[in-house]
Amino acid sequence: MSSLEEKKKRKRMTTTKKKKLPSVLPPMQQSTSNPYLPDDLLLSCFARVSRLYYPTLSLVSKTLPSLLASPELYKTRSSIGHTESCIYVCLLLHPDPIPRWYTLCQKPYQTLTTNTTKKLKKKKKSSGYALAKLPTPHSGPAHWSGFVTLGSDIYNIGGTEEPSSSVLIFESRSNTWREGPSMLIKRWHPVAIVLDGKIYVAGGCQDCNKSSWMEVFDPKTQSWEIVSGPGAEICGCKYLSKSAGFDGKVYIFGGGNGLAYKPKEGRWERVGWEMDTSWPWYSYTVIDNVLYQYNGGFKWYDTKVGLWRGLKGVKGLPKFPRYIARLADYGGKMAVFWDRVLASTGFKDKMILCAVIALERRDDEEIWGKVEWHDTVLTVSKSCRIDYALAATV
Repeated sequence: MSSLEEKKKRKRMTTTKKKKLPSVLPPMQQSTSNPYLPDDLLLSCFARVSRLYYPTLSLVSKTLPSLLASPELYKTRSSIGHTESCIYVCLLLHPDPIPRWYTLCQKPYQTLTTNTTKKLKKKKKSSGYALAKLPTPHSGPAHWSGFVTLGSDIYNIGGTEEPSSSVLIFESRSNTWREGPSMLIKRWHPVAIVLDGKIYVAGGCQDCNKSSWMEVFDPKTQSWEIVSGPGAEICGCKYLSKSAGFDGKVYIFGGGNGLAYKPKEGRWERVGWEMDTSWPWYSYTVIDNVLYQYNGGFKWYDTKVGLWRGLKGVKGLPKFPRYIARLADYGGKMAVFWDRVLASTGFKDKMILCAVIALERRDDEEIWGKVEWHDTVLTVSKSCRIDYALAATV
């Protein structure tokens, strides 16, 4: 064989090897593809794996989804102290009133070829995160004001088209919906607030007087109780716009008036207009007992001084409208979701983007934020909107 033929043969062999690179699975997929491992061993392994990998792991075999949603798995996670915060995003696709739920997860690894390797080097490095659609549909229409998270459960409270006392509960461990204990009063688009392990619901009733304006749910007793309140005539309206629970108080705003309730003292007080100023309807969340909001820039509220202060150090994020931003407490960090229309598809699609910001309080007057990553996590139709983002602890 001539030297020229030998060179051609070596070249063909090298090219063949490059084209037949094996598929790379996430670390746990490689170790759990054996169907003969006993369930108790699998439970012990999965309990030590981050929930970010569960959507991908559930695709490995038909039996894994039920195993990953089993109560035994979460008992094991709890016993070894491996709980974590998981992000859930509610999307609405017009004109369908039934929301679609997604969870933040790690992207599965893909097969790399010579061509894709070259393209990846030219493009920005991916964060590795994506939104995975949950298999269980919502039990009914949802509304942004009546969503709260308590532990591992997400509560959807009240009616959307008409007043209702219904309570729907999403169990994030099993990815299933169930009916919860009904409220004492029928409400339409009420505000819901979590404080000290209880859910406070206010407004939205047809006759919001002192004996019906607010009620509280205790998950320990699984019961509702009326909270004596000021009524709609004091707050200014029966349909409320903003609410938050922190600093030992339930804050409620509506009709230009602000009120705060102290559960430990059973006392109401008025809140100054300074807190209401620059506080948008949608883009806010409470993290480590501090109220954060996005209004073209990130700010936080200091209850001691009664002022909004700018979050320092946040760099590298594009500008986006406040009305499309959704904020969530992601285990002490801030998760931010927004969307952007894609020109490359003739403005028919949108990108859902996410950023995770680490927070550091340096003194009473300064909180700094550092963007850990931001990336596109889902592509959807232009008619889709981000309705809500929140986190559950599992």
